[in-house]
Formats: sequence, structure tokens, C-alpha cells
Amino acid sequence: MKTLIFASHNKNKAIEIRALLPKGLELKTLNDINLEEEIPETGTTLEENALLKAQFIYRNFGEACFADDTGLEVKALDGQPGVFSARYAGLQKSSEDNMTKLLNELKSKENRKARFRTVIAYINKKGEEFLFDGTVEGIIAKEKMGEKGFGYDPIFIPEDGHLSFAQMTADQKNEISHRARSLRRFLDFLDSQKS
Repeated sequence: MKTLIFASHNKNKAIEIRALLPKGLELKTLNDINLEEEIPETGTTLEENALLKAQFIYRNFGEACFADDTGLEVKALDGQPGVFSARYAGLQKSSEDNMTKLLNELKSKENRKARFRTVIAYINKKGEEFLFDGTVEGIIAKEKMGEKGFGYDPIFIPEDGHLSFAQMTADQKNEISHRARSLRRFLDFLDSQKS
């Protein structure tokens, strides 16, 4: 069984990722390796933040690892909240507060186009760094819809759909989500490295 360290404490992300991993690949989160401290996300881009987290693990554990950073980019808000998506309404990182703030800021806007982006940074045993990007276009709903998912899922409706991510089953979301798309690129890369 090959082990991959995922530089995150986020249980929801880990559940989504585990559902997409092929047999023979085990995911370990920061909780699994008994690292309780938060890794500082001081980058100004998703790429920088993902790399900072992966580099921290590689530096301290010397193991192959990956990290992700995800942002919701809203057209009418010039790409905000973007890299600040998790702490958009403050450092408490409350999803409810973040959604409320975003819906309030879009009240007077007609353009509700948005996209979710996930960037995965991977560092192999040799210390080589790789980036994998995944994007899904969509719109911001006028109100929260659905109970599933996490983060901004209740207000994000992916392209050509009418359900928010929070109204979808895990399988439906994993078919099209930004995280699933970046993860598939990453897993394809890992697969190509075996030969």
C-alpha cells in the first residue's frame, strides 16, 4: 500500500479525495501524522499557498506529499474572494459568515458568474515540485440551497446545472468538481511515473 500525505486538517476535503483514490493508495492527513499546528498560508495565489503547505511537510517529514488550495473567484467582484475564500468574512473561517458576506455583496449585481479553482502542489521523494489545476465554471445562487457539502457549496451552481454543489450527492459532485478535476490530473501524473 503506497501512502500519500495530504497537508490538510480538513476532514471534508479528505473524504472527497479518498473517494477518488485508486486501490493501493492510502491517504494520510495531518491529523493522521499527529501534526496539529496550522501551516501558515501567506501566499498571494492559490499556487503559492498549496506549495507552502507541501513544502512545510516535505521539509519536516521528508516524505512525498501534496497540498491543495481552493478559491471561489466571482466575476462581478474582480475575482474575489479568491485566495482569501476560507477567511473572506474573517479569521474565524466560518462558511456561514463567508456565504452571507458574498450574497450581500452580490445583491445589487446582475452578473453572478463565478468559478471554483483548486490547485494541487505535489512534492515527490526527490523534492521535485509539480502543480495541477482544476476549474469548474458556474454561478452564485441568490440564496443557500442544500445541506450537503461544505464551504460555499450551498451557493455555487456549476455550469449547465440547476443544483448547487450542496444539493448533489458526493458522487455527482465528484464527477465535475474543481477538486476532482485537479486530483484526476494529479493521479494521472502519478500513474505515468510508474512506468
